Amino acid sequence: MSFRSGFVTIIGSPNVGKSTLMNLLVGQKISIVSERAQTTRNRIAGVVTRKDYQIVFLDTPGVTGAKNRLGEYMLKVAYDSLKEVECILFMLDASKGVREMDEKLIDVLREKAGDTPVVAAINKTDIVSFDAIETVRERLEKEPFIKSIVAVSAETGRNADRLEEILAGWLVEGPMYYPDDMVTDQPVRVITAEIIREKALRSLRQEIPHGIGVDIERIELREDGINDVSAVIYCERDSHKGIIIGRSGAMLKRIGSAARPEIETLFGTKVNLKLWVKVRPDWRNSPNALRELGYNDD
Repeated sequence: MSFRSGFVTIIGSPNVGKSTLMNLLVGQKISIVSERAQTTRNRIAGVVTRKDYQIVFLDTPGVTGAKNRLGEYMLKVAYDSLKEVECILFMLDASKGVREMDEKLIDVLREKAGDTPVVAAINKTDIVSFDAIETVRERLEKEPFIKSIVAVSAETGRNADRLEEILAGWLVEGPMYYPDDMVTDQPVRVITAEIIREKALRSLRQEIPHGIGVDIERIELREDGINDVSAVIYCERDSHKGIIIGRSGAMLKRIGSAARPEIETLFGTKVNLKLWVKVRPDWRNSPNALRELGYNDD
């Protein structure tokens, strides 16, 4: 049998489990996860290579209304990812049902998918009843452009193999786009920044909004094999800076302590992580700031 390959975009409303599912399919953590909506800000590729095929998954930001330039960029990233792919994986949250935002996305897919097949994954089925799953399924079955519907759980792995099998069926004869030992196209610097941002989101919970960005200023390997990593957490207000740092630096230390083990696993070395917090007012509406933090179309 000839080798098959292709790109599969994962799209859905915020917090439906897109990043968790991609991490599960890839077999390791590629895209950061938190309970906050729109944790994913960029298009992130996760590569699954098997004996006969390679699937390149494109994890995208959750689709919702844009409230600033960053939001506009994220929306563009999500919609642009629908182009020139072999299949679109549309995800929904079984515990939420088909919401208004999901209906709007269905309208977008009906218009933009064209001849590209759409496979729907009903996620979080481990925490809902059979009837709740069937209610979502019945709504999706009304859409002719949706070729398959699979009830999955990205948390437990339920039906993940079945979903991969269906997606692989839409691949075409083609090359291996990435080496078989490569699981993402993201540079180490970008993954490092995302790990720190994830830990900040999880540690801060509801204390500050999503107005933080992380910039890696320096990665330098010492002669003794330890990597020095210097990073800046940007926020938009002085009051947020105080919260991120915490009393006597406790919160910043907590973020660093949570991030360091994962960064060490990524690097394969010990890491000396240094974090700073700087205020950059309204950076999410600044083209220069967005470009510097990697949110651009280049």
